[in-house]
Amino acid sequence: MLQIKDTLVSLDLIERWFECDLEACLGACCIEGDEGAPVTAEESERISAHLDDVKCLMTPGGLKEVESNGVDYLDREGDRVTALVNGCECAFTCREPGGLCLCALEKARRAGMVDDNIKPISCRLYPVRVKEYDGFTAVNLHRWKICRPAEKKGRINGVRAYQFLKEPLIARFGSEWYDELAFTAEEYLRQKEEKEGMS
Repeated sequence: MLQIKDTLVSLDLIERWFECDLEACLGACCIEGDEGAPVTAEESERISAHLDDVKCLMTPGGLKEVESNGVDYLDREGDRVTALVNGCECAFTCREPGGLCLCALEKARRAGMVDDNIKPISCRLYPVRVKEYDGFTAVNLHRWKICRPAEKKGRINGVRAYQFLKEPLIARFGSEWYDELAFTAEEYLRQKEEKEGMS
Protein backbone atom coordinates (compact mmCIF):
# COMPACT_ATOMS: atom_id res chain seq x y z
CA MET A 1 0.00 0.00 0.00
CA LEU A 2 1.07 3.57 -0.64
CA GLN A 3 -0.16 6.52 1.39
CA ILE A 4 -1.36 9.47 -0.68
CA LYS A 5 -2.65 12.22 1.61
CA ASP A 6 -5.43 10.58 3.69
CA THR A 7 -5.78 7.54 1.43
CA LEU A 8 -4.10 4.15 1.34
CA VAL A 9 -3.68 3.02 -2.26
CA SER A 10 -3.28 -0.63 -3.24
CA LEU A 11 -0.12 -1.42 -5.18
CA ASP A 12 -2.31 -3.23 -7.70
CA LEU A 13 -3.56 0.15 -8.92
CA ILE A 14 0.02 1.14 -9.72
CA GLU A 15 1.56 -2.15 -10.82
CA ARG A 16 -1.26 -3.69 -12.84
CA TRP A 17 -1.80 -3.03 -16.52
CA PHE A 18 -5.36 -2.05 -17.38
CA GLU A 19 -7.28 -0.60 -20.31
CA CYS A 20 -10.96 -1.46 -20.83
CA ASP A 21 -11.58 -3.68 -23.84
CA LEU A 22 -15.31 -3.49 -24.51
CA GLU A 23 -15.02 -5.54 -27.68
CA ALA A 24 -13.78 -8.46 -25.58
CA CYS A 25 -15.80 -8.15 -22.35
CA LEU A 26 -18.96 -6.62 -23.89
CA GLY A 27 -19.49 -4.52 -20.75
CA ALA A 28 -20.06 -7.54 -18.52
CA CYS A 29 -19.47 -5.49 -15.35
CA CYS A 30 -22.89 -3.86 -15.97
CA ILE A 31 -24.75 -7.16 -15.84
CA GLU A 32 -22.75 -9.48 -13.58
CA GLY A 33 -22.71 -9.30 -9.81
CA ASP A 34 -25.04 -9.64 -6.87
CA GLU A 35 -25.32 -6.01 -5.76
CA GLY A 36 -25.80 -2.68 -7.46
CA ALA A 37 -23.06 -0.10 -7.80
CA PRO A 38 -22.47 2.17 -4.78
CA VAL A 39 -24.29 5.47 -5.20
CA THR A 40 -24.60 8.53 -2.96
CA ALA A 41 -27.89 10.20 -2.06
CA GLU A 42 -26.86 13.21 -4.16
CA GLU A 43 -26.11 10.99 -7.16
CA SER A 44 -29.47 9.26 -6.80
CA GLU A 45 -31.20 12.63 -6.76
CA ARG A 46 -29.40 13.71 -9.94
CA ILE A 47 -30.29 10.47 -11.71
CA SER A 48 -33.93 10.80 -10.64
CA ALA A 49 -34.04 14.39 -11.87
CA HIS A 50 -32.80 13.29 -15.32
CA LEU A 51 -34.77 10.05 -15.58
CA ASP A 52 -37.05 11.42 -18.30
CA ASP A 53 -33.95 12.26 -20.35
CA VAL A 54 -32.43 8.77 -20.19
CA LYS A 55 -35.37 6.38 -20.01
CA CYS A 56 -35.55 6.11 -23.81
CA LEU A 57 -32.14 4.39 -23.65
CA MET A 58 -33.02 1.93 -20.89
CA THR A 59 -34.30 -1.61 -21.29
CA PRO A 60 -38.00 -2.17 -20.56
CA GLY A 61 -37.05 -4.23 -17.51
CA GLY A 62 -34.69 -1.58 -16.19
CA LEU A 63 -37.22 1.20 -16.65
CA LYS A 64 -39.97 -0.83 -14.97
CA GLU A 65 -37.70 -1.55 -11.98
CA VAL A 66 -36.74 2.08 -11.53
CA GLU A 67 -40.25 3.42 -11.96
CA SER A 68 -41.62 0.83 -9.53
CA ASN A 69 -38.92 0.85 -6.84
CA GLY A 70 -36.68 3.88 -7.41
CA VAL A 71 -33.18 4.35 -8.78
CA ASP A 72 -31.48 2.74 -5.78
CA TYR A 73 -31.93 0.40 -2.82
CA LEU A 74 -30.09 -0.53 0.36
CA ASP A 75 -27.92 -3.63 0.02
CA ARG A 76 -27.26 -6.28 2.69
CA GLU A 77 -24.74 -4.02 4.43
CA GLY A 78 -27.12 -1.07 4.43
CA ASP A 79 -25.28 0.80 1.67
CA ARG A 80 -27.12 2.66 -1.06
CA VAL A 81 -26.61 0.99 -4.50
CA THR A 82 -28.12 1.28 -7.97
CA ALA A 83 -31.28 -0.64 -8.81
CA LEU A 84 -30.95 -4.10 -10.34
CA VAL A 85 -33.06 -6.18 -12.71
CA ASN A 86 -33.43 -9.85 -11.74
CA GLY A 87 -30.88 -9.39 -8.95
CA CYS A 88 -27.84 -8.93 -11.17
CA GLU A 89 -28.19 -6.54 -14.13
CA CYS A 90 -27.92 -2.80 -13.48
CA ALA A 91 -31.22 -1.12 -14.27
CA PHE A 92 -29.37 1.52 -16.29
CA THR A 93 -27.80 -0.97 -18.70
CA CYS A 94 -28.62 -0.43 -22.35
CA ARG A 95 -28.09 -3.00 -25.07
CA GLU A 96 -26.20 -2.51 -28.31
CA PRO A 97 -25.88 -4.76 -31.37
CA GLY A 98 -23.65 -7.78 -30.86
CA GLY A 99 -24.54 -8.12 -27.19
CA LEU A 100 -22.60 -5.06 -26.03
CA CYS A 101 -23.81 -3.59 -22.73
CA LEU A 102 -23.38 0.12 -22.11
CA CYS A 103 -24.50 2.56 -19.41
CA ALA A 104 -27.58 4.55 -20.37
CA LEU A 105 -26.43 7.38 -18.08
CA GLU A 106 -23.05 7.59 -19.82
CA LYS A 107 -24.58 7.23 -23.28
CA ALA A 108 -27.01 10.08 -22.57
CA ARG A 109 -24.16 12.37 -21.50
CA ARG A 110 -22.08 11.56 -24.58
CA ALA A 111 -25.08 12.19 -26.81
CA GLY A 112 -25.69 15.59 -25.20
CA MET A 113 -29.03 14.49 -23.75
CA VAL A 114 -27.88 15.55 -20.26
CA ASP A 115 -25.37 18.25 -19.36
CA ASP A 116 -24.31 16.80 -16.02
CA ASN A 117 -22.24 13.62 -15.63
CA ILE A 118 -24.88 11.66 -13.73
CA LYS A 119 -23.09 8.31 -13.90
CA PRO A 120 -22.14 7.36 -10.30
CA ILE A 121 -18.48 7.94 -9.49
CA SER A 122 -18.19 4.32 -8.32
CA CYS A 123 -19.01 3.17 -11.87
CA ARG A 124 -16.66 5.68 -13.47
CA LEU A 125 -13.88 4.49 -11.15
CA TYR A 126 -14.43 0.77 -11.69
CA PRO A 127 -12.47 -1.51 -11.24
CA VAL A 128 -11.27 0.76 -8.44
CA ARG A 129 -13.26 0.36 -5.26
CA VAL A 130 -13.19 2.99 -2.55
CA LYS A 131 -13.95 2.21 1.09
CA GLU A 132 -14.13 4.77 3.88
CA TYR A 133 -12.67 3.94 7.29
CA ASP A 134 -12.08 6.00 10.42
CA GLY A 135 -9.21 8.32 9.58
CA PHE A 136 -8.44 7.10 6.06
CA THR A 137 -9.86 5.97 2.73
CA ALA A 138 -8.81 2.68 1.09
CA VAL A 139 -8.40 2.68 -2.69
CA ASN A 140 -8.27 -0.87 -4.06
CA LEU A 141 -8.30 -2.50 -7.49
CA HIS A 142 -10.90 -5.21 -7.91
CA ARG A 143 -9.65 -8.06 -10.09
CA TRP A 144 -11.88 -10.73 -11.62
CA LYS A 145 -12.22 -12.83 -14.74
CA ILE A 146 -14.23 -10.41 -16.85
CA CYS A 147 -11.45 -7.83 -16.68
CA ARG A 148 -8.70 -10.13 -17.95
CA PRO A 149 -9.01 -8.71 -21.49
CA ALA A 150 -8.50 -5.23 -20.03
CA GLU A 151 -5.33 -6.37 -18.26
CA LYS A 152 -4.07 -7.88 -21.52
CA LYS A 153 -4.87 -4.73 -23.52
CA GLY A 154 -3.22 -2.54 -20.90
CA ARG A 155 -0.06 -4.61 -21.03
CA ILE A 156 0.05 -4.45 -24.83
CA ASN A 157 -0.42 -0.67 -24.84
CA GLY A 158 1.72 0.01 -21.76
CA VAL A 159 -1.12 1.53 -19.73
CA ARG A 160 -1.23 1.10 -15.94
CA ALA A 161 -4.56 1.06 -14.10
CA TYR A 162 -3.93 4.42 -12.39
CA GLN A 163 -3.16 5.99 -15.78
CA PHE A 164 -6.26 4.60 -17.48
CA LEU A 165 -8.43 5.83 -14.60
CA LYS A 166 -6.89 9.31 -14.39
CA GLU A 167 -10.10 11.22 -15.17
CA PRO A 168 -12.38 9.52 -12.62
CA LEU A 169 -9.62 9.48 -9.99
CA ILE A 170 -9.30 13.25 -10.40
CA ALA A 171 -13.08 13.60 -10.24
CA ARG A 172 -13.13 11.68 -6.95
CA PHE A 173 -9.94 12.86 -5.22
CA GLY A 174 -8.79 16.01 -7.06
CA SER A 175 -5.89 16.96 -9.32
CA GLU A 176 -3.41 17.52 -6.50
CA TRP A 177 -4.08 14.04 -5.14
CA TYR A 178 -3.68 12.48 -8.58
CA ASP A 179 -0.46 14.36 -9.30
CA GLU A 180 0.98 13.03 -6.05
CA LEU A 181 -0.20 9.52 -6.91
CA ALA A 182 1.35 9.66 -10.39
CA PHE A 183 4.67 10.99 -9.06
CA THR A 184 4.77 8.37 -6.30
CA ALA A 185 3.79 5.61 -8.73
CA GLU A 186 6.52 6.52 -11.21
CA GLU A 187 9.14 6.60 -8.47
CA TYR A 188 7.92 3.33 -7.01
CA LEU A 189 7.98 1.60 -10.40
CA ARG A 190 11.43 3.00 -11.19
CA GLN A 191 12.86 1.68 -7.93
CA LYS A 192 11.12 -1.67 -8.42
CA GLU A 193 12.65 -2.05 -11.89
CA GLU A 194 16.11 -1.16 -10.55
CA LYS A 195 15.84 -3.79 -7.81
CA GLU A 196 14.63 -6.41 -10.25
CA GLY A 197 17.51 -5.53 -12.58
CA MET A 198 20.05 -6.08 -9.81
CA SER A 199 18.62 -9.44 -8.77
